[in-house]
Amino acid sequence: MEKSDFFFDLPEELIAQTPLEQRDASRLLHLDKQTGEIEHRHFYELPQYLHKGDCLVLNDTRVLPARLLGCRKSGGGVELVLLRDLGDGRWECLSRPGRKTKPGTELQFGDGELTATVEAVAEGGNRIVQFHYTGIFLEVLERLGKMPLPPYIKEELQDGERYQTVYSRELGSAAAPTAGLHFTPELLKQIEQQGVKLCYVTLHVGLGTFRPVKEEKIEDHEMHSEFCVISPETAETINGVKKNGGRVIAVGTTSCRTLESFAGEDGTVEAGSRWTNIFIYPGYRFRCIDALVTNFHLPESTLIMLVSALAGRENVLRAYETAVKERYRFFSFGDAMFIE
Repeated sequence: MEKSDFFFDLPEELIAQTPLEQRDASRLLHLDKQTGEIEHRHFYELPQYLHKGDCLVLNDTRVLPARLLGCRKSGGGVELVLLRDLGDGRWECLSRPGRKTKPGTELQFGDGELTATVEAVAEGGNRIVQFHYTGIFLEVLERLGKMPLPPYIKEELQDGERYQTVYSRELGSAAAPTAGLHFTPELLKQIEQQGVKLCYVTLHVGLGTFRPVKEEKIEDHEMHSEFCVISPETAETINGVKKNGGRVIAVGTTSCRTLESFAGEDGTVEAGSRWTNIFIYPGYRFRCIDALVTNFHLPESTLIMLVSALAGRENVLRAYETAVKERYRFFSFGDAMFIE
């Protein structure tokens, strides 16, 4: 398939720059993946589509305040975004301006509370950076770091918790699993009270999730790897739900990719942890999930390809065209879809 098969025209003003005041007040487009039929709702109405015996699978990763603004000791500003923990205070980072952060460059952040040395240039131009600090690195990062918002969000976020899900707990992501941003504790309680099981997986989202597909033939695209975990309790719950005829509903493409990475041919999942670079696009046969809660994604992105694999490319593009016409909000702080 061609990358251009997943293009749609999106007016820039529909890219949501800030979250809504109330998480579950966002709009919800319901898409029937069999018929292509569309309904317009609000997210707080999601429980109407869930049934007793279903299972909602949420990604409990928590976003690192991984954006550090500082300066070079020789003068001039610098920005780092932490991507991957290499151990012993060493991280793979994005750096700006790249030409000014050659190996050997000394950096400092927060009046010298945190300093760093650029050690090497990694594959793709990222930097390997050795940090120097006193105490616990994550606590230093909590004080000095900012949320690494996607490049299409230009406004500064006033409350960092709005880029975290209310159930986030496993620190390690460079970006939020944004489909989960719509849930409130009250909504989750309501869903649970109607007999829907809630369970959690962990996938630490990398910034590669925003990497554009450059190859014209999508089959030639190589996905970035991300670390994910399924606990024995979650595996047992999901397998029990499938055995009893309930539906497994993934909240977000990250939960979906995790479940499909751990699923056997019969749809059952095994507990464990691993790196995954699974790339889901039309033609893929889903083994575990039955339905998906997701946001509206970028044109020609791997995310819209995944959604198209579940609901059919024509159905998805028609739904997106409808969403544009109806002035839905797009991307991380935007509105949601429920595909079943």
